[in-house]
Amino acid sequence: MTSSEQTTTGVDRIASAFASHGKRAALMPYLMGGYPSLDESRAIGLACADAGADLVELGVPFSDPLADGPVIHAAATEALEAGVTPLWVLEVCAALSERLPVVLMAYANLVLGHTGFLDRAVAAGAAGVIVPDLPHDEAASLRADCDERGIALVPLAAPTSTDERMAEIGADARGFVYTVSLTGTTGERDALPPALERTVERVRAAANVPVAVGFGISTPEQAAAVGEVADGVIVGSRLVRAAGEGGADAVGDLVHGLASALT
Repeated sequence: MTSSEQTTTGVDRIASAFASHGKRAALMPYLMGGYPSLDESRAIGLACADAGADLVELGVPFSDPLADGPVIHAAATEALEAGVTPLWVLEVCAALSERLPVVLMAYANLVLGHTGFLDRAVAAGAAGVIVPDLPHDEAASLRADCDERGIALVPLAAPTSTDERMAEIGADARGFVYTVSLTGTTGERDALPPALERTVERVRAAANVPVAVGFGISTPEQAAAVGEVADGVIVGSRLVRAAGEGGADAVGDLVHGLASALT
């Protein structure tokens, strides 16, 4: 097979998005699949693409999202109460993946031991998956399943990670390292943590993939500050709140402002 005939994998798409975004840092908005409705979540994702997003993180609603704060938790609950299923979320993924790389955010009970879900995710064009409640020590099997399918199992690193654990995470990282800016759950914050730059430096020293920062970023000014030190900026709760308040138009306006701050 010649290089021109090789299929582009999800890992390749993520790498390309980080290499060619034309900003100080790539912008990755988060949206909850099925919130405020299935059709609206699709429209929100497309609005993100139109407004300057480079990748999107697509949440699969779950009843006990341990890593998420009240805004995203409430959105997941509303989606579940409306009957949204993981397969419906993959329909949204399929629509968005035609425009930009989609990284699914799903909890462990959905993906561990369920290669059928991974196969469906690949068929829907997913480029990667984030599993926030999967300890690094227990991720090898899922990582191998993802590697086999060409999608990235994106690890998380936290300010509290030891140097030894950081080295292990960096060695096994696929796609990028999701760097948690602070301890606690997702949610809007008034200010970035003072130790963020040091945290990013520690992750960058351990990993050979891009470093993206999430948790607590909500304004263009905060995004610009993160873009000075990291390769990617992830914004979630602020956009999910906007999705509930004003739908795709409101989210698109916010993403445009974030993208402009990074240009």
